[in-house]
Amino acid sequence: MNDAYTYYLQPYRGIGSRLTCPACGDKHCFSLYVDKNREFLNERVGRCNHESSCGYHYTPKQFFADNPTALPNWQDNFFRIPQQTRKSTVKNQIWTITTDIVKNSVNPCIDSDFTLFLSSLIGRENTLKVIKDYHIGVTKNRDVIFYQIDKEGRCRTGKIMKYNRETGRRIKDENVGGKITWVHSVLKKSDNPKLRLSDSWELTQCLFGEHLLKQYPFKNVAIVESEKTAVICSSFWSEYIWLATGGKSQLNSKLQVLKGRKIVAFPDVDGYQEWKEKLSQVSGLDITVSDVLENNATAEDRDNHVDIADLLIRQYRKDHISITPVEEERDPMKNPAFLKMKEYVNISNAEEIAFLIDDLGLEMVGYTRI
Repeated sequence: MNDAYTYYLQPYRGIGSRLTCPACGDKHCFSLYVDKNREFLNERVGRCNHESSCGYHYTPKQFFADNPTALPNWQDNFFRIPQQTRKSTVKNQIWTITTDIVKNSVNPCIDSDFTLFLSSLIGRENTLKVIKDYHIGVTKNRDVIFYQIDKEGRCRTGKIMKYNRETGRRIKDENVGGKITWVHSVLKKSDNPKLRLSDSWELTQCLFGEHLLKQYPFKNVAIVESEKTAVICSSFWSEYIWLATGGKSQLNSKLQVLKGRKIVAFPDVDGYQEWKEKLSQVSGLDITVSDVLENNATAEDRDNHVDIADLLIRQYRKDHISITPVEEERDPMKNPAFLKMKEYVNISNAEEIAFLIDDLGLEMVGYTRI
Protein backbone atom coordinates (compact mmCIF):
# COMPACT_ATOMS: atom_id res chain seq x y z
CA MET A 1 0.00 0.00 0.00
CA ASN A 2 1.25 3.54 -0.78
CA ASP A 3 1.31 5.82 2.24
CA ALA A 4 3.15 8.89 3.45
CA TYR A 5 6.20 6.82 4.39
CA THR A 6 6.89 5.12 1.04
CA TYR A 7 7.96 8.35 -0.63
CA TYR A 8 11.35 9.99 -0.54
CA LEU A 9 12.97 13.06 -2.06
CA GLN A 10 14.27 12.40 -5.54
CA PRO A 11 18.07 12.06 -5.51
CA TYR A 12 20.07 14.61 -7.45
CA ARG A 13 20.83 13.30 -10.93
CA GLY A 14 21.91 16.49 -12.64
CA ILE A 15 20.22 19.84 -13.14
CA GLY A 16 17.37 18.14 -15.01
CA SER A 17 16.25 16.39 -11.82
CA ARG A 18 15.44 19.72 -10.18
CA LEU A 19 12.29 21.62 -11.15
CA THR A 20 10.85 25.11 -10.69
CA CYS A 21 9.71 25.78 -7.13
CA PRO A 22 5.94 26.43 -6.96
CA ALA A 23 6.51 28.94 -4.14
CA CYS A 24 9.50 31.15 -5.02
CA GLY A 25 9.47 30.49 -8.76
CA ASP A 26 13.22 29.78 -8.99
CA LYS A 27 14.26 27.21 -11.55
CA HIS A 28 16.22 24.00 -10.90
CA CYS A 29 15.81 24.14 -7.12
CA PHE A 30 12.75 21.98 -6.39
CA SER A 31 12.97 18.29 -5.42
CA LEU A 32 9.88 16.10 -5.84
CA TYR A 33 8.84 13.27 -3.54
CA VAL A 34 8.85 9.99 -5.53
CA ASP A 35 8.05 6.35 -4.76
CA LYS A 36 10.22 3.26 -5.36
CA ASN A 37 9.23 3.34 -9.03
CA ARG A 38 10.44 6.97 -9.22
CA GLU A 39 6.93 8.21 -9.85
CA PHE A 40 6.12 11.52 -8.22
CA LEU A 41 3.07 11.93 -6.02
CA ASN A 42 2.07 15.45 -7.06
CA GLU A 43 3.82 18.33 -8.79
CA ARG A 44 3.62 20.42 -5.61
CA VAL A 45 4.76 17.75 -3.16
CA GLY A 46 8.45 18.40 -2.58
CA ARG A 47 11.04 20.70 -1.08
CA CYS A 48 12.77 23.87 -2.26
CA ASN A 49 16.54 23.89 -1.90
CA HIS A 50 16.49 27.55 -0.86
CA GLU A 51 15.74 26.85 2.79
CA SER A 52 16.71 30.29 4.10
CA SER A 53 15.10 32.47 1.44
CA CYS A 54 12.05 30.34 0.53
CA GLY A 55 11.60 27.42 2.91
CA TYR A 56 8.79 25.70 0.94
CA HIS A 57 8.37 22.04 1.97
CA TYR A 58 5.15 20.15 1.25
CA THR A 59 5.40 16.55 2.44
CA PRO A 60 3.44 13.46 1.31
CA LYS A 61 1.94 13.25 4.79
CA GLN A 62 0.57 16.77 4.49
CA PHE A 63 -0.70 16.04 0.98
CA PHE A 64 -2.64 12.95 2.09
CA ALA A 65 -4.06 14.90 5.05
CA ASP A 66 -5.30 17.54 2.62
CA ASN A 67 -6.50 14.97 0.07
CA PRO A 68 -7.77 11.85 1.89
CA THR A 69 -9.16 10.20 -1.26
CA ALA A 70 -5.67 10.11 -2.76
CA LEU A 71 -4.94 7.15 -0.47
CA PRO A 72 -5.62 3.75 -2.09
CA ASN A 73 -7.49 2.55 1.02
CA TRP A 74 -9.37 5.75 1.64
CA GLN A 75 -12.72 3.93 1.74
CA ASP A 76 -11.60 1.71 4.61
CA ASN A 77 -10.28 4.64 6.56
CA PHE A 78 -13.30 6.87 6.00
CA PHE A 79 -16.12 4.31 6.42
CA ARG A 80 -16.81 4.20 2.68
CA ILE A 81 -18.19 7.76 2.74
CA PRO A 82 -16.92 9.46 -0.43
CA GLN A 83 -14.57 12.33 0.33
CA GLN A 84 -14.24 15.20 -2.10
CA THR A 85 -10.66 15.70 -3.20
CA ARG A 86 -9.52 19.20 -2.44
CA LYS A 87 -7.40 20.95 -4.99
CA SER A 88 -3.80 21.13 -3.86
CA THR A 89 -2.77 24.73 -3.31
CA VAL A 90 0.21 26.52 -1.88
CA LYS A 91 -0.89 27.95 1.45
CA ASN A 92 0.24 31.41 2.48
CA GLN A 93 2.76 31.59 -0.33
CA ILE A 94 5.62 33.91 0.51
CA TRP A 95 7.50 35.45 -2.40
CA THR A 96 11.06 36.32 -1.48
CA ILE A 97 14.26 37.91 -2.74
CA THR A 98 17.48 35.90 -2.65
CA THR A 99 19.93 36.58 0.16
CA ASP A 100 22.66 37.30 -2.40
CA ILE A 101 20.87 40.50 -3.37
CA VAL A 102 20.87 41.63 0.25
CA LYS A 103 24.49 40.68 0.91
CA ASN A 104 25.78 42.43 -2.19
CA SER A 105 24.10 45.73 -1.29
CA VAL A 106 24.88 45.82 2.45
CA ASN A 107 28.37 47.30 2.44
CA PRO A 108 29.50 49.20 5.56
CA CYS A 109 32.44 50.61 3.57
CA ILE A 110 30.08 52.55 1.29
CA ASP A 111 27.79 55.09 2.91
CA SER A 112 24.35 56.07 1.75
CA ASP A 113 23.30 59.66 2.33
CA PHE A 114 21.25 58.39 5.25
CA THR A 115 24.13 56.55 6.96
CA LEU A 116 26.36 59.61 6.48
CA PHE A 117 23.81 61.60 8.47
CA LEU A 118 23.61 58.79 11.01
CA SER A 119 27.39 58.84 11.50
CA SER A 120 27.31 62.56 12.20
CA LEU A 121 24.62 61.96 14.80
CA ILE A 122 25.63 58.81 16.69
CA GLY A 123 29.24 58.24 15.57
CA ARG A 124 30.82 55.81 13.13
CA GLU A 125 31.04 52.78 15.42
CA ASN A 126 27.36 52.93 16.36
CA THR A 127 26.39 53.43 12.73
CA LEU A 128 28.28 50.31 11.64
CA LYS A 129 26.46 48.32 14.32
CA VAL A 130 23.09 49.59 13.12
CA ILE A 131 23.94 48.76 9.48
CA LYS A 132 24.82 45.22 10.52
CA ASP A 133 21.81 44.73 12.81
CA TYR A 134 19.20 45.95 10.34
CA HIS A 135 20.98 44.89 7.11
CA ILE A 136 20.82 48.43 5.73
CA GLY A 137 21.80 48.52 2.07
CA VAL A 138 23.00 51.21 -0.33
CA THR A 139 22.46 51.79 -4.06
CA LYS A 140 24.89 53.14 -6.63
CA ASN A 141 23.19 56.52 -6.24
CA ARG A 142 23.86 56.45 -2.47
CA ASP A 143 20.18 55.92 -1.67
CA VAL A 144 19.45 53.82 1.41
CA ILE A 145 17.77 50.40 1.22
CA PHE A 146 15.64 49.35 4.18
CA TYR A 147 15.22 45.59 3.72
CA GLN A 148 12.20 43.76 5.13
CA ILE A 149 13.53 40.48 6.52
CA ASP A 150 11.07 38.31 8.38
CA LYS A 151 11.50 36.24 11.52
CA GLU A 152 12.59 33.24 9.45
CA GLY A 153 15.33 35.24 7.73
CA ARG A 154 13.53 35.56 4.39
CA CYS A 155 13.84 38.86 2.55
CA ARG A 156 10.41 40.04 1.43
CA THR A 157 11.57 43.23 -0.32
CA GLY A 158 13.51 46.43 0.28
CA LYS A 159 12.39 50.05 0.35
CA ILE A 160 14.76 52.41 -1.48
CA MET A 161 14.66 56.01 -0.23
CA LYS A 162 16.47 59.31 -0.76
CA TYR A 163 17.69 61.36 2.23
CA ASN A 164 19.48 64.64 2.75
CA ARG A 165 22.87 63.75 4.23
CA GLU A 166 23.05 67.01 6.20
CA THR A 167 19.60 67.13 7.80
CA GLY A 168 18.61 63.46 7.74
CA ARG A 169 15.27 64.46 6.21
CA ARG A 170 13.70 62.44 3.43
CA ILE A 171 13.83 64.18 0.05
CA LYS A 172 10.27 64.82 -1.09
CA ASP A 173 10.98 67.23 -3.93
CA GLU A 174 8.63 66.40 -6.80
CA ASN A 175 11.41 67.22 -9.25
CA VAL A 176 13.59 64.44 -7.86
CA GLY A 177 12.79 61.08 -9.44
CA GLY A 178 12.64 57.80 -7.57
CA LYS A 179 12.04 59.24 -4.11
CA ILE A 180 10.66 55.87 -3.00
CA THR A 181 11.14 52.69 -4.99
CA TRP A 182 11.16 49.01 -4.14
CA VAL A 183 13.80 46.36 -4.68
CA HIS A 184 11.28 43.90 -6.11
CA SER A 185 10.09 46.52 -8.61
CA VAL A 186 13.66 47.14 -9.75
CA LEU A 187 14.33 43.40 -10.09
CA LYS A 188 11.18 42.84 -12.14
CA LYS A 189 12.59 45.28 -14.71
CA SER A 190 16.16 43.95 -14.59
CA ASP A 191 17.88 43.13 -17.88
CA ASN A 192 19.80 40.36 -16.13
CA PRO A 193 17.78 37.12 -16.41
CA LYS A 194 19.48 35.78 -13.27
CA LEU A 195 18.18 38.71 -11.24
CA ARG A 196 14.85 39.38 -12.93
CA LEU A 197 11.77 38.35 -10.96
CA SER A 198 8.86 36.70 -12.72
CA ASP A 199 5.75 38.69 -13.59
CA SER A 200 3.78 36.50 -11.16
CA TRP A 201 5.95 37.57 -8.21
CA GLU A 202 3.77 39.17 -5.53
CA LEU A 203 4.74 41.32 -2.58
CA THR A 204 3.98 40.11 0.94
CA GLN A 205 5.37 42.62 3.42
CA CYS A 206 6.58 42.10 6.98
CA LEU A 207 7.70 44.50 9.69
CA PHE A 208 11.00 46.25 9.15
CA GLY A 209 13.46 44.75 11.65
CA GLU A 210 11.31 41.66 12.23
CA HIS A 211 14.35 39.36 11.95
CA LEU A 212 15.63 40.80 15.25
CA LEU A 213 12.82 39.04 17.13
CA LYS A 214 14.69 35.75 16.81
CA GLN A 215 17.97 37.36 17.82
CA TYR A 216 16.48 38.90 21.00
CA PRO A 217 13.78 36.47 22.20
CA PHE A 218 13.20 38.19 25.56
CA LYS A 219 13.23 41.88 24.66
CA ASN A 220 10.14 44.04 24.62
CA VAL A 221 9.15 45.60 21.30
CA ALA A 222 8.62 49.19 20.21
CA ILE A 223 6.85 49.86 16.94
CA VAL A 224 6.99 53.09 14.96
CA GLU A 225 5.90 54.19 11.52
CA SER A 226 9.10 54.84 9.58
CA GLU A 227 12.22 52.75 9.11
CA LYS A 228 14.44 55.76 9.78
CA THR A 229 12.75 56.28 13.15
CA ALA A 230 13.27 52.65 14.16
CA VAL A 231 16.97 52.77 13.27
CA ILE A 232 17.66 56.02 15.14
CA CYS A 233 15.67 55.02 18.23
CA SER A 234 17.52 51.69 18.44
CA SER A 235 20.71 53.64 19.12
CA PHE A 236 19.24 55.79 21.89
CA TRP A 237 16.82 53.35 23.54
CA SER A 238 18.31 49.86 23.29
CA GLU A 239 15.96 48.29 25.84
CA TYR A 240 13.51 47.69 22.99
CA ILE A 241 13.60 45.94 19.65
CA TRP A 242 12.59 48.79 17.35
CA LEU A 243 10.40 47.76 14.42
CA ALA A 244 8.66 49.84 11.76
CA THR A 245 5.33 49.28 10.05
CA GLY A 246 6.35 51.34 7.02
CA GLY A 247 3.19 53.46 7.15
CA LYS A 248 -0.06 54.14 8.99
CA SER A 249 -1.92 51.79 6.66
CA GLN A 250 0.29 48.87 7.67
CA LEU A 251 -1.22 48.32 11.12
CA ASN A 252 -2.58 44.96 10.03
CA SER A 253 -1.98 41.22 10.30
CA LYS A 254 1.80 41.80 10.12
CA LEU A 255 1.62 42.57 13.85
CA GLN A 256 0.60 39.00 14.72
CA VAL A 257 4.25 37.97 14.67
CA LEU A 258 4.54 39.93 17.94
CA LYS A 259 2.32 37.59 19.96
CA GLY A 260 3.74 36.92 23.41
CA ARG A 261 5.71 40.17 23.54
CA LYS A 262 5.06 43.37 25.46
CA ILE A 263 4.69 46.09 22.83
CA VAL A 264 4.81 49.88 23.03
CA ALA A 265 3.60 51.79 19.98
CA PHE A 266 5.04 55.26 19.31
CA PRO A 267 2.87 56.94 16.66
CA ASP A 268 3.98 60.11 14.90
CA VAL A 269 2.57 63.30 16.39
CA ASP A 270 -0.22 63.39 13.80
CA GLY A 271 -1.11 59.72 14.15
CA TYR A 272 -1.91 59.25 17.83
CA GLN A 273 -5.71 59.01 17.57
CA GLU A 274 -5.60 56.83 14.46
CA TRP A 275 -3.12 54.37 15.98
CA LYS A 276 -5.00 54.26 19.28
CA GLU A 277 -8.23 53.44 17.49
CA LYS A 278 -6.75 50.83 15.15
CA LEU A 279 -4.66 49.07 17.79
CA SER A 280 -7.61 48.91 20.19
CA GLN A 281 -9.23 46.58 17.66
CA VAL A 282 -6.24 44.22 17.49
CA SER A 283 -6.83 41.12 19.59
CA GLY A 284 -4.28 38.76 21.11
CA LEU A 285 -1.50 41.35 21.47
CA ASP A 286 -0.25 43.21 24.53
CA ILE A 287 0.06 46.74 23.07
CA THR A 288 0.32 50.09 24.85
CA VAL A 289 0.07 53.27 22.76
CA SER A 290 2.51 55.90 24.06
CA ASP A 291 1.18 59.44 24.48
CA VAL A 292 4.60 61.04 25.03
CA LEU A 293 4.41 63.02 21.79
CA GLU A 294 0.73 63.80 22.20
CA ASN A 295 1.41 65.38 25.60
CA ASN A 296 4.74 67.09 24.88
CA ALA A 297 4.61 68.25 21.25
CA THR A 298 4.55 71.99 20.62
CA ALA A 299 2.52 73.68 17.89
CA GLU A 300 5.73 73.87 15.86
CA ASP A 301 6.28 70.13 16.37
CA ARG A 302 2.82 69.42 14.99
CA ASP A 303 3.47 71.64 11.99
CA ASN A 304 6.70 69.72 11.34
CA HIS A 305 5.05 66.29 11.86
CA VAL A 306 7.73 65.14 14.32
CA ASP A 307 8.11 61.59 15.59
CA ILE A 308 9.75 59.98 18.61
CA ALA A 309 13.16 60.00 16.90
CA ASP A 310 13.00 63.79 16.52
CA LEU A 311 12.29 64.07 20.24
CA LEU A 312 15.24 61.81 21.15
CA ILE A 313 17.59 63.67 18.78
CA ARG A 314 16.58 66.99 20.30
CA GLN A 315 17.24 65.74 23.82
CA TYR A 316 20.53 64.13 22.81
CA ARG A 317 21.84 67.33 21.25
CA LYS A 318 20.74 69.34 24.26
CA ASP A 319 22.63 67.04 26.63
CA HIS A 320 25.75 66.41 24.55
CA ILE A 321 26.51 69.53 22.52
CA SER A 322 27.97 72.31 24.64
CA ILE A 323 27.75 75.88 23.38
CA THR A 324 30.97 77.87 23.90
CA PRO A 325 30.19 81.54 24.64
CA VAL A 326 31.78 83.97 22.24
CA GLU A 327 34.42 86.10 23.93
CA GLU A 328 33.89 89.83 23.71
CA GLU A 329 36.45 91.39 21.36
CA ARG A 330 39.17 93.18 23.30
CA ASP A 331 40.09 96.80 22.45
CA PRO A 332 43.74 97.47 23.39
CA MET A 333 43.06 101.24 23.43
CA LYS A 334 40.77 100.64 26.40
CA ASN A 335 43.32 98.63 28.36
CA PRO A 336 43.43 100.10 31.92
CA ALA A 337 47.25 100.09 31.95
CA PHE A 338 47.40 102.04 28.68
CA LEU A 339 44.78 104.55 29.84
CA LYS A 340 46.72 105.12 33.07
CA MET A 341 49.96 105.62 31.11
CA LYS A 342 48.32 108.30 28.95
CA GLU A 343 47.64 110.33 32.09
CA TYR A 344 51.37 110.63 32.83
CA VAL A 345 53.17 110.27 29.48
CA ASN A 346 52.78 112.01 26.16
CA ILE A 347 52.49 109.16 23.63
CA SER A 348 52.95 109.81 19.92
CA ASN A 349 52.47 106.26 18.62
CA ALA A 350 49.55 105.50 20.96
CA GLU A 351 48.03 102.57 19.00
CA GLU A 352 51.31 100.63 18.84
CA ILE A 353 51.96 101.17 22.55
CA ALA A 354 48.40 100.12 23.41
CA PHE A 355 48.74 96.84 21.47
CA LEU A 356 52.13 96.17 23.06
CA ILE A 357 50.84 96.71 26.60
CA ASP A 358 47.77 94.59 25.95
CA ASP A 359 49.73 91.81 24.24
CA LEU A 360 52.34 91.61 27.02
CA GLY A 361 49.78 92.01 29.78
CA LEU A 362 51.70 94.91 31.34
CA GLU A 363 50.41 96.82 34.37
CA MET A 364 51.20 100.29 35.68
CA VAL A 365 52.78 100.04 39.16
CA GLY A 366 54.94 102.36 41.28
CA TYR A 367 54.54 105.31 38.92
CA THR A 368 55.09 109.04 39.63
CA ARG A 369 53.98 112.09 37.67
CA ILE A 370 56.76 113.60 35.54
